Amino acid sequence: MEINPHTIALVKQRLDEAERNIQYVRQALEGGEDGNGGTEAGQEAAVEESRPAEGERIVEGVFDGQNMQGNDGNEYPVPPNYASKSKLVEGDLLKLTIDVNGSFVYKQIHPVDRERVVGTLRTDDHGNFLVHTKDKDYKVLLASVTFYKADEGDEVTVLVPANGEAEWGAVENVIHS
Repeated sequence: MEINPHTIALVKQRLDEAERNIQYVRQALEGGEDGNGGTEAGQEAAVEESRPAEGERIVEGVFDGQNMQGNDGNEYPVPPNYASKSKLVEGDLLKLTIDVNGSFVYKQIHPVDRERVVGTLRTDDHGNFLVHTKDKDYKVLLASVTFYKADEGDEVTVLVPANGEAEWGAVENVIHS
């Protein structure tokens, strides 16, 4: 019995998501049982901040390199300019406030531990940008490439999760060639 390559890719994606969620839970536990270092003031601040205004909806989720995988099972598009400017990394925990008028407001609420890797900006067969490092290739957002005015062949520093596998990197700096 042959397994469909699309099915394999989907299973791998779900495993990566599960690993990122496990990383988040471990990091939350390291911060104390309440996630705020155990202080009452921290608990009150967290409760106050998490109360949505009337008609607003709050969804938390994990950034996957392009989108937020919500804790409600839905996928939410993260604006590439926000992801680039904030240097979001796969596994970062985000909060999405959906306003009564339908606007989306994202906020990074828990970044994962990061490491820097350096590589060369390249394009794949489909014209997508990636950073080729000694260990692997990381996809990067077009918004980051255009913001830094990077060109193919430039040396690029990307941020990636310190623990676990990642498909995407967040551009931190570009050294133009």
